[in-house]
Amino acid sequence: MAQRPTIYDVAKAAGVAASTVSRAFARPGRVNAETAARIFEAARELGYRTSVLPGLTTSRTRTLALVVTDITNPFYAEIIRGAHEAAADLGYTMRLSHTREDADVERAWIEHELSTVEGVVLASSRMSDSTIRTLAKQKPVVVLNRRLPEVPCLLVDNARGARRALEHLGELGHTSVTYVSGPEASWTDGVRWQALREAGFELEMKIRRVGPTQKPTIDAGFARVREIMSQSTTAVIAYNDVLAIGVIKGLHRMGVSVPEDVSVIGFDNILLAEVVEPELTTVASPLRQQGETAVRNLVAMAQGAQATSREPLVMPVKLVVRRSTAQPSRKSTSPALGTTNVPASASAARSIESRST
Repeated sequence: MAQRPTIYDVAKAAGVAASTVSRAFARPGRVNAETAARIFEAARELGYRTSVLPGLTTSRTRTLALVVTDITNPFYAEIIRGAHEAAADLGYTMRLSHTREDADVERAWIEHELSTVEGVVLASSRMSDSTIRTLAKQKPVVVLNRRLPEVPCLLVDNARGARRALEHLGELGHTSVTYVSGPEASWTDGVRWQALREAGFELEMKIRRVGPTQKPTIDAGFARVREIMSQSTTAVIAYNDVLAIGVIKGLHRMGVSVPEDVSVIGFDNILLAEVVEPELTTVASPLRQQGETAVRNLVAMAQGAQATSREPLVMPVKLVVRRSTAQPSRKSTSPALGTTNVPASASAARSIESRST
């Protein structure tokens, strides 16, 4: 029978010392996010499993809560997967809540369940800063996709991702870009919009915004197309991939070609980004690693670990270039793009209008 992999096997595979592997599992917040992600990936590939952390007693619930704003959004699938895998590895179960982009629903669920869990991961919470701080005084809390002083946070580099998306469009020759924004209460949306404005100024590109979009779904992206087409724009950056897919769908319905007439970029690199036609250019985030690292940090806190830094862990992003972006067309396309009409049928226009209400 094959021997079980050891901590030394993981260390060798990840290219780090065994002590670093031990620290990554026992005190995740003390290890660089990229290094920790490499260690956890090596452990998965080798089938390495840690024992339950010392200090757990039978009086503990060994249950954690993961709160997401919209379980129908594919963005959360990999976060949930990583969180559940880490929880199981550490001997915990995970309770999942879907709060429908509603801060009141989120707060009520947490108040009801708080006494039965050892800690809470908040993924893109819509609750106020003060509410989250109050919660963090009662139980260990890790916040994803939001910077909140005095509360442990795990972020992706949203500002860099937004800037890289705009740079890519600029490199292709675009000068006028529309940003389809997300929920008004989204911290991530605010960071991306600010980064786009600053980068647009530096790159001498015109940046417009449509929104906010309270529920960033495919239908919501579809409904934004009339507003997008009222502007002289040759490219769209959407708050997330599902909004971007909706925009592509709406543009196709209007007879506008992607990317020949309008280029489109999303965020998150969900599975659907590779399925939509054309395949979507997107800013990819390490979603599974986010979920896994958040849970490991949370369990460490539940065991009494103190944060070694007030600064959040920031994970890198990368631009994945696919077929939804290209150089802007030199030919006439539509009134919104500055010249003659697109060959779109009246029925298609009526369909867009009906979906926008």
